[in-house]
Amino acid sequence: MRYFTVIICIVFTLQISVKAKETYKRNKFNTKYLFYTNTFEINDTIKANKKLQLLKKSILPVSFIGAGIIINNSCFEKQLNEDIQTKIHGFSTNIDDYMVFAPVAEMYIFDIAGVKAKNHWFNQTKYLFISNVISAGIVYSIKYTSNKARPDGTPYSFPSMHTNLAFANATVLFNEFKQTSPLIAYSGYIFATTTGIFRILNNKHYLSDVLAGAGIGILTTELVYYFEPLKKVNPFNKSENISFSPVIYGNGLGICFVCKF
Repeated sequence: MRYFTVIICIVFTLQISVKAKETYKRNKFNTKYLFYTNTFEINDTIKANKKLQLLKKSILPVSFIGAGIIINNSCFEKQLNEDIQTKIHGFSTNIDDYMVFAPVAEMYIFDIAGVKAKNHWFNQTKYLFISNVISAGIVYSIKYTSNKARPDGTPYSFPSMHTNLAFANATVLFNEFKQTSPLIAYSGYIFATTTGIFRILNNKHYLSDVLAGAGIGILTTELVYYFEPLKKVNPFNKSENISFSPVIYGNGLGICFVCKF
């Protein structure tokens, strides 16, 4: 009788163990399925929100470009230019040649000062370079296609390259510091707007040139930050104490190397 009881207990125990293992495997599979399902749902939500944010950010630059196209070569902008030049007759300054780079200088100065930014300085430089190259390429192609005369009679007025680069640089600054320091983030647009104003005051561009240039600069940079090209390419990722920044001196440009010990 004892022998029979022991056999029953062993069989019963083995059956429970098998069922427990099956239940464990089933629960493990369900947990993994729920995890992957939730992960995909979260990723889809993030992508949808990212696209929505890009759409919202595109409204202003697209409006600038559209307005620039509408008033391009119009009597309105020509009359506006004549009125401005009549009031400031003889005005001339080259400060707009340097103000283009003010947002870039701000970004690197605040990086060196330790203000937290969105990206590592190398990625900042990478996105800055890509934004400038793409937006400049677009502007150059339109300039040579439209061949619009400037107010002073020289060619290639539409769109404004100075304004384009100034707003591209300002948008890089904005994307880098908007989460940590809104004051720094928006300050670049002050320099960019001033650059556009001086291009008009210097009789180098019409209003449409400045609006289109600003729109192209902003939109191009927002697209660069949306797609983040070459995101994982960063040979200095582990070298937080090393940074580079451009330096403007006289009529030239240089590079400043900074190493913290």
